[in-house]
Amino acid sequence: MNSKRKVLISGASIAGPTLGFWLAKYGFEVTIVERSRSLRLGGQNLDVRGAGRAIVRMMGIEKEILAANTGEIGLQFVNRNNEVEAEFPAEGANSFTSEAEILRGDLVNILHEHTKNDVKYVFGKSITSIHQKPDKIEVTLNDKESELFDLLIAADGVRSTTRTLIFGDEPELKFAGLYNAWFTIPRMERDTQWARWYTAPGSRVMLLRPDNHGTIRASFSFLSDDKKYPNQSDREQKKVLKDKLLGAGWEEDRLMKEIDDNNEVYFDGISQVKAPRWFDGRAGMIGDAAYCPTPLTGMGTTLAMVGAYLLAGELSRRDRHEDAFAAYEKRMRPFVEKVQKLPPGVPWLAHPKSKLGVSIVNTVAALLASRPVRMVGQLFGNKEKDVTKDEIELPVFD
Repeated sequence: MNSKRKVLISGASIAGPTLGFWLAKYGFEVTIVERSRSLRLGGQNLDVRGAGRAIVRMMGIEKEILAANTGEIGLQFVNRNNEVEAEFPAEGANSFTSEAEILRGDLVNILHEHTKNDVKYVFGKSITSIHQKPDKIEVTLNDKESELFDLLIAADGVRSTTRTLIFGDEPELKFAGLYNAWFTIPRMERDTQWARWYTAPGSRVMLLRPDNHGTIRASFSFLSDDKKYPNQSDREQKKVLKDKLLGAGWEEDRLMKEIDDNNEVYFDGISQVKAPRWFDGRAGMIGDAAYCPTPLTGMGTTLAMVGAYLLAGELSRRDRHEDAFAAYEKRMRPFVEKVQKLPPGVPWLAHPKSKLGVSIVNTVAALLASRPVRMVGQLFGNKEKDVTKDEIELPVFD
């Protein structure tokens, strides 16, 4: 019966292709629709950890992910003169750099390569309306073409338009009071294989990270309660970024120039998605569209892959989608709720307002990076490469 079921997935980033991989393996007919005209291969660093690492191992792509490592050797906290205040090597027990550190675009490409022969990809189109029927769901795309599917799953990110078609305004985007801009910039002689973190007064942070493509992935974040920025034009957003950067020091001039010249500056507020339900009839959502935890947790990729694996598995076990959806949510929601609990003081502690606050951040970082603390971490830490599961059961689905 599974071979007859047609599933449409919206979004060709990480959650969508992972879901497509497993559904195709279980005999479903899968189509992935993506509004971009091709794979979106940009983006910043991701890391695949814990249960996510176990899943990519089952998918047979773990070695490819490790081979596509960004080459980052660790994280340095620097001051405005580019002097190192604290250093966290990648191999350390308290490292900020994952063994499976990979660029978002590289992971997207790996997932596409392993699904393109079994999953139908439709690029340059998006869903404009849905109509639920007793035994099918009718989906209309922006080219006015309609098609019937058994199920529709939104996996198109935190700003999912498909989610709105299914649930309206029911899901809440819980703003964390933090904005972030990401962009790729040319590499310079002073750049190394270390990621460099700079904290500036005024609740601002710059982060420059090396990649395996000969460029640097830059990000700039700042605290603000103003919720209007995401709705502004690109020109207005760039002005906001430059205003916020002004006087920050360190690589301020470099990032200012790049904001002016770069056509691919991604700027958004950092928000969690809180949804009382993930399914309605024959439609549902996974990944950031359903339960974005924010990049602050470092668990977005893992949640996306775990959710995709578990949903496909539950659908493969049951003929009734209602039963599969219920079983999936029972497994997944406690894990999501745990991941979404941000530590106290996040993100405010890492974005101090005053020069004294900046000094405290760098002093604490230096203490954590000190030899005695590192030795304790090595005694009690668990190397990430040995972790296969974290606080959620991954059943083997037949």
